[in-house]
Amino acid sequence: MSWNRTIKHEATGAYKRIWAVIKKIPQGRVATYGQIAFLAGLPHHARQVGYALNALPDESNLPWHRVINSQGKVSLRAEPGCEKIQQRLLEEEGVIFDLNSRVSLERFQWNPRVLKL
Repeated sequence: MSWNRTIKHEATGAYKRIWAVIKKIPQGRVATYGQIAFLAGLPHHARQVGYALNALPDESNLPWHRVINSQGKVSLRAEPGCEKIQQRLLEEEGVIFDLNSRVSLERFQWNPRVLKL
């Protein structure tokens, strides 16, 4: 069994908190890695959000595609083409990308009032 596959089956408490926040992002909205980390009680741990997304079980229905970087862009992935899939999924939800492949965070960023995990 590969190391990555083992991690996927042993989700940490931090990963579970991150996933719980991501699950609450509404359709047509996006959140940044740093925003998710903050809301999950892990301020300054934006990279851990990326690790948690990478560790998602294959059968997950978590809206992973709603998480973007602080520049309003889809982050590059190790697997080519994933960025286009993420952009397409967001566009299908009504999120608009500009000519530089950026999302207006002012317009589309999720702003929860109070988050209860």
